[in-house]
Amino acid sequence: MTSFLIFLGIIAAVIMWGVGIYNRLVNQRNGVRNAFAQIDVQLTRRYDLIPNLVEAVKGYMKHERETLEAVIQARNSAVSSLDAAKADPANAAAMKKLGASEGALGSALGRLFALSEAYPDLKANQNMMQFQEELASTENKVAFSRQAFNDAVLVFNNSVENFPNNLIAGFFSFELASFLEIDSEEKRDAPEVSF
Repeated sequence: MTSFLIFLGIIAAVIMWGVGIYNRLVNQRNGVRNAFAQIDVQLTRRYDLIPNLVEAVKGYMKHERETLEAVIQARNSAVSSLDAAKADPANAAAMKKLGASEGALGSALGRLFALSEAYPDLKANQNMMQFQEELASTENKVAFSRQAFNDAVLVFNNSVENFPNNLIAGFFSFELASFLEIDSEEKRDAPEVSF
């Protein structure tokens, strides 16, 4: 009878150990989702600023229609990519597409700001200066949110891959999450905004 109780105690301990690992993996996966939600908030704010910025610039840059359209197109593509990534933040293809869309948007904004240098009245416009400040602030928040997301992904992925967690993770089909990476070094920097 005593050996049977010891056996039951060992089985109960193993089950509790497995439940603990499972719960930790769930908590970390939810941490990845929460970290991505913070990116979502900042990118949505950024995307909401861009149409206002384009409207402020439009009157001054009537001859630069192609650049303005490129910014709006890049913004719309980034919004679409963000929606796809929001559906499943662990999806590698969605993260890669979002990173590429963000890079294209940063490049388009960079061209817009470079062209705006040729318009002294625009550089002095109060609305333009306000949008510049808000966009720069948002860019910093986006960078911070990306770092927090990638940190959460690292912790989660380590837990999924480390032994003995990988046994529980494999049994319950926990998949590795994907980092949000920007393709090139110049795209990693916030667009230079100076007036």
